[in-house]
Amino acid sequence: MFLVGEALIGKGPEVAHIDLIIGDKEGPVGVAFASGMAQLSAGHTPLLGVIRPNLPPKPSTLIVPKVTVKNMDQVAQIFGPAQMAVAKAVADSVAEGVIPRDQAEELLIIVSVYIDPQAKDYDAIYRYNYGATKLAVQRAMAGFPDVDKVLYEKERSTHPIMGFKVTRLWDPPYLQVAFDLVDAAEVRRVLSALPESDHILIEVGTPLVKMLGMSVVKEIRAIRPGAFVILDLKTLDTGNLEVRLAADSTADAVVISGLAPK
Repeated sequence: MFLVGEALIGKGPEVAHIDLIIGDKEGPVGVAFASGMAQLSAGHTPLLGVIRPNLPPKPSTLIVPKVTVKNMDQVAQIFGPAQMAVAKAVADSVAEGVIPRDQAEELLIIVSVYIDPQAKDYDAIYRYNYGATKLAVQRAMAGFPDVDKVLYEKERSTHPIMGFKVTRLWDPPYLQVAFDLVDAAEVRRVLSALPESDHILIEVGTPLVKMLGMSVVKEIRAIRPGAFVILDLKTLDTGNLEVRLAADSTADAVVISGLAPK
């Protein structure tokens, strides 16, 4: 058995992000578990989950800090609310039948725990990490997400920390707004006036590219971070090079001539 689970719960610096793997003692998870206990890394020292001192949960659980622990305040957060939260979530998962009781001695769990260096609230650290661990265990045991969900959600979702959505053309029709002008102030005015919509495409016209260069794409993204931006280069030769330059400028698509080489 080799199962993977992930969950993010909470807000502010106490937000909890859990990654975990569950597997048999005799399999690769068992090897990783033993290696983690024996091969310590400065600032990322693994520790056993415990509900309280001298009471580890079953399945045995190894906690690995994701963020480098640099001071005793961070040590206390890991060896306190986070350690108990993870262990209690595992024990409750067994009590509620999410992890079969008859497998509790045969399985091992490795949990990566994120603690922001700015975190202060022990209660929030405990509650968020408890909830995230429990959800990650449930997802691992259920095989969540399945492939169908991934394929459905991949163009409809965005990462909350990234702060913007990467738009892909999966749901036509679209309105393409072409800036075939050289007045940067007018471009900014129109961009600011456009409504927020996944169905609006921004085209950087050839005159605008020639005047301001491909860097204009990043200026557009400062105003419309999640926009789908098309560079109208009308490429005739050096197609590979120009498309790579456009990609470096964060453009989503390029207009080329049908005569352009690969």
